[in-house]
Amino acid sequence: MIKPLLAPEHDQLLDDNRQALSDLERFLERVEGTDEDRRLLAESVRRLDELFLLVVAGEFNAGKSAFINALVGQRLLKEGVTPTTARIHLLGHGEAGGEPVIEDGVARVSAPLELLRHLHIVDTPGTNAIDREHEAITRRFVPASDLVLFVTSADRPFTESERAFLEGIREWGKKVVVVVNKIDHLAKAEDIAEIETFIADSARRLLGFEPAVFPVSALQALEAKLAGDAVPESSRFEALERYIVETLDAGERLRLKLLNPLGVGRKLATTYRASVDGQMDLLRGDFTALEDIEGQLEVYREDMTREFRFRLADVEKVLHAFENRGHEFFDETLRLTRAFDLMNRSKIQADFERQVVADVPQQIDHKVSEIIDWMINGELRQWEAVRDRLAARQAAHQDRIVGGTQARFELDRGGLLEAVGGAARRTVDSFDRRRESARLAESVQSALASTALLEAGAVGLGTLVATLATSTAVDITGILAASTLAVVGLFVIPAKRKRAKADLKVKIEDLRHRLVTTLTEEFEGEIDRSIRRVLESIAPYSRFVRAERDKLTALTTEAQRLDTSLADLAERVQAIS
Repeated sequence: MIKPLLAPEHDQLLDDNRQALSDLERFLERVEGTDEDRRLLAESVRRLDELFLLVVAGEFNAGKSAFINALVGQRLLKEGVTPTTARIHLLGHGEAGGEPVIEDGVARVSAPLELLRHLHIVDTPGTNAIDREHEAITRRFVPASDLVLFVTSADRPFTESERAFLEGIREWGKKVVVVVNKIDHLAKAEDIAEIETFIADSARRLLGFEPAVFPVSALQALEAKLAGDAVPESSRFEALERYIVETLDAGERLRLKLLNPLGVGRKLATTYRASVDGQMDLLRGDFTALEDIEGQLEVYREDMTREFRFRLADVEKVLHAFENRGHEFFDETLRLTRAFDLMNRSKIQADFERQVVADVPQQIDHKVSEIIDWMINGELRQWEAVRDRLAARQAAHQDRIVGGTQARFELDRGGLLEAVGGAARRTVDSFDRRRESARLAESVQSALASTALLEAGAVGLGTLVATLATSTAVDITGILAASTLAVVGLFVIPAKRKRAKADLKVKIEDLRHRLVTTLTEEFEGEIDRSIRRVLESIAPYSRFVRAERDKLTALTTEAQRLDTSLADLAERVQAIS
């Protein structure tokens, strides 16, 4: 336990250690850490109140069990050339004899040995055992250790599976001592020295530091102890025993005991900070997608507004030509030489409709229909752009593995993106140009009719425009009220011609203003409606991204604080004298 190892000046260090780990536990809750990782952290904290834990790991044929038996001087564990250790064995102080007690998959073995009063020894299944479940148990158990004795065999040192296992140990920041067993298989001392150098160099590259390396013959040491003889010097076993007894004094055990949960904590903090960073990277792409869509909408508005002005000018040209023909008609018709023709109201009206009105209704209908179709097609193209952008966002991450710490985030995000993208696809697929055009045309016609207090009825927009332009605009029939032709010729006709042209000009200018205003308002309303529909469709996605960004930003700050706090604590622990 840690209490007997503590000096009064270490109390605050222990309290700070527990506080930092408690903060990390809450952090794991916020990032939805896996149950296994949260269990590992909780167990490492709990083991602060347990004996020093020495874990022996290595391949199944490296002689781990024989090494432990030599260390305790008894055959407490079964030995063999096959994977004999089928589960984790924990050796602790107690009465000897009897079958191991199985608790949570761990076989607990007791022996009345002085060494076991101060520490527990754990024998693990081989890292290359046939039963991969045993290997998984070993990999889960190592993070709880205070010190790892990694046993490799002198006849095949540092195999590929051993290297992979040590890589995993490094991630947990464990103190590792490498034991090279079976040196009795080597013929010369030079061979031992060469292997020792090779292992030290390899371990340094794998672990980032050079661990203590002890070449031993567990077999020679065990046989001597069982026979009651002195351990032979050739076994080199005493050097390792001195290291364990003398080097692992109270101060060193305290350092390792405190560093154990800090190592686990730093590993988890690093893992989940990387997870948060990964989610933030993903969200940056989402933000870019949203910014692209919003940018596209602004460009859409600007481009449509600019082109609308040109298209509106085409309508105004029709009205301008209409006015010019009206002026020419009045100049040609309202003359003294046509005085008798002016007496024929029906003929004058027919001539005006044929020569001036002509195909104005059809032209206006055509031009306005072109504008409406252009607007509807523009809206469809914008929806297609949104659909394609969302589809590209989905495709960019379709091969991303959903699992681990980001599973829920990615599932929520992916489901939301699919829903929003699906809505955009359905909008495009179901977009009915004919229906949308009819809707907008009716809206324009009704708006124009309302400005003139007329009923649009079943007439077309162009007919409505022509009606507005000609109704009471030209008082041609008024000249028939003149009492004599002379009076009509000398006084009435010039005045009527001038008034008719002025009235037509005012009427068409008023009409042009109404038509331009109506079309502009309908255009702006349609653009606003189109953009609003897009923004509403992506609103859930946008809200999710912004909310997650705020959340992840806070988690990043917390992860940085925890990392700094745990690193500072590790430095303080290392400084324990």
